[in-house]
Amino acid sequence: MEAKERIRKAKAEGRTALTEAESKELLGRFGVPVVEEKVAATPEEAVAAAHAIGFPVVLKGLGAKLTHKTERGLVRLNLRDDGEVRRAALEVAASAGADLAGYLIQPMLAGRREFVAGLFHDAQFGPVVMFGLGGIFAEALNDVAFRIAPIDEREAGEMIDELRSRNLFGPFRGEKAAGRERLIKTLTGLSRVGLELPDVTEAGINPLLVGPDGQVTAVDALIILGERPAARAARPPVDPKAIARLFYPRSIAFVGASGTFTKWGYMLFCNVAAGGFKGPVYLVNARGGEIAGRPTYQSVGEIPGPVDLAVVTIPAAQIIDLIPQFKEKGIKNMLLITSGFAETGAEGRRREEELVRQARESGILILGPNTMGICNPHDALYCCGSSVLPKPGTTTLVSQSGNLGVQLLGFAEHEGIGIRAFGGSGNEAMITIEDYMEAFEVDELTRTVVLYLESVKDGRRFFEAARRVGQKKPVVMLKGGRTQAGNRAAASHTGALASDIRVFDAAVRQAGIVVAEQPMDLLDLSAAFSSLPLPNGKRVAVMTLGGGWGVVTADLCVENGLSIPDLSPELISRIDQILPPYWSRSNPIDLVGEFDAKTPMQVIEELVRWEGCDSVIHLGIVGRSSFLKQMICSIHKVDPTMDRKFLDAVPGALVELETQYTIHTVHLMEKYGKPILGVNLLPDENARTILEVEGSAYKGVSFLTPERAVKALARMNSYRQWREKSAKGRQ
Repeated sequence: MEAKERIRKAKAEGRTALTEAESKELLGRFGVPVVEEKVAATPEEAVAAAHAIGFPVVLKGLGAKLTHKTERGLVRLNLRDDGEVRRAALEVAASAGADLAGYLIQPMLAGRREFVAGLFHDAQFGPVVMFGLGGIFAEALNDVAFRIAPIDEREAGEMIDELRSRNLFGPFRGEKAAGRERLIKTLTGLSRVGLELPDVTEAGINPLLVGPDGQVTAVDALIILGERPAARAARPPVDPKAIARLFYPRSIAFVGASGTFTKWGYMLFCNVAAGGFKGPVYLVNARGGEIAGRPTYQSVGEIPGPVDLAVVTIPAAQIIDLIPQFKEKGIKNMLLITSGFAETGAEGRRREEELVRQARESGILILGPNTMGICNPHDALYCCGSSVLPKPGTTTLVSQSGNLGVQLLGFAEHEGIGIRAFGGSGNEAMITIEDYMEAFEVDELTRTVVLYLESVKDGRRFFEAARRVGQKKPVVMLKGGRTQAGNRAAASHTGALASDIRVFDAAVRQAGIVVAEQPMDLLDLSAAFSSLPLPNGKRVAVMTLGGGWGVVTADLCVENGLSIPDLSPELISRIDQILPPYWSRSNPIDLVGEFDAKTPMQVIEELVRWEGCDSVIHLGIVGRSSFLKQMICSIHKVDPTMDRKFLDAVPGALVELETQYTIHTVHLMEKYGKPILGVNLLPDENARTILEVEGSAYKGVSFLTPERAVKALARMNSYRQWREKSAKGRQ
């Protein structure tokens, strides 16, 4: 019987599950390697089936309601003759009572390695395939991998390799390696079930047994039938061109403008004006008069010129009244700063929904509410709740936390990281993170995407858009709400429900998103991705001014999935011509305290051109000026004979040498296409993560600690691997 017909018949009978035999028959049609078995109606038929299969056998009670057979004592193992089978059948019949429809006879399979595989439907992402360690330690170890369906053979293989217990798939205590092909067929088969059979809400295989010969067999299975949760009403997608227009207004009206220092209507206006916005700026306040020496209009209708963007800060209850005024004035874009909407509960949610309904009918696009604002340095637009003026660049930042977003903007400004645009997405009443993702895909100025997320409105759309974007440019994300407490906070903060974090994490990895662990990681990764070429492999050469730092960095590289290759004899011979004879002749390369300005330039060039490495980390070459400043302070105190003019000139000269060194590394990246990352010797109040080099697509990048440099490089390598695998999968 065809799978769909069997399911239709079972549902017509009022059943919510297939029997074990039906479940395995269906899974077998999708390529899952199921155990050989026979169905028997009576004890005598069970004996005959046992003879056909061959002793020893397993006998199980069979019935539509018998979904938890072990708990009810309906499984008998290792039956070796007719008498044992007959007695087991009678005992199972007595235990099952009227629920018994027959018996299932299987061979008694041996195997010490048990796994579990399954399929379920996630409210956000749809069908999800699961694979993990089974047996008695399954719940205790919770060693499980997830993927959003559909999955191909490559992704199924990644699920297998992702388990902490993956060593069990190799030869194990005299048993052969598990049949990888059959494992992959199981997972891809479950994926197909999830996509092709919408009436299947859940499927479980437990155990998926690996025998001594390596054969993989689904010994027990269960398929649950029903109606999948209805998808939330899809929000109309926002055209990326419409989002672009909102970030490029030709004129701005501040509705709720104020002359009070602490009010949003004052801060935002001041920041926009101080940032150099080139278009007309209009102030609107019902009282009229003047603010900051400028005329103030009592309504938008009084404004003499056209308005592209209205920045709204009046109380939530009054905002619905603005819609007809905006429609009449021809205002198409609203940046809604005001809070008091869905994030506050049911009443606020109703207010937000009605506002969106009327705005949509009037052709008005709303960003927010409950947002900290936006900025577009390429258009001198700095409309945020904080006076930050990052320079134009290629990193686009969208944050579901306004405070965190503007803090990151401030860090970016300080570290010299150029910003393409910033948006505090707020409640995402109309423009959602999914809309932003689709805009990133087509925006040519965006080279790196940085996200702070707490939840998504449409998980499947987000997943698919992120995967498309990631094939063109890196997406770096920090996820808030990873713990139970964080999830509660995220739900109240954004007014959206968060999906199971394990499924979300799986979707993120599958889509190629680069995951940050803390806020500063976002900027480190942004600096690296926007300034350096991607590494072509995981081999790292390390050059250090001190041996200990090199050892620490080598350890960090290995711990983060990178490798430290041995130096080739040819490379050692070339560096012998540069360093003293007592240098280590190993990777990491210790410059043995050499302060000659030419030495690090020569050594790093030899490393970059070496075919045995894919990237270079240098430590202590940049940042020596801070060390010298401290030394000069000591000299001033103890040696009055030292030439003061000479001492005072030394730090500046060294800074110039370090700048020339960094420019040299940028030129090396242009020539050889390998990333070069630095680590400062000491922190300096004037130090910046990024040093731009005129005319170059690459930039000098230097971090304050080895772990930050290594983590950034490791994430770049992982992203490169994902993109290569993804490209192969599309071929």
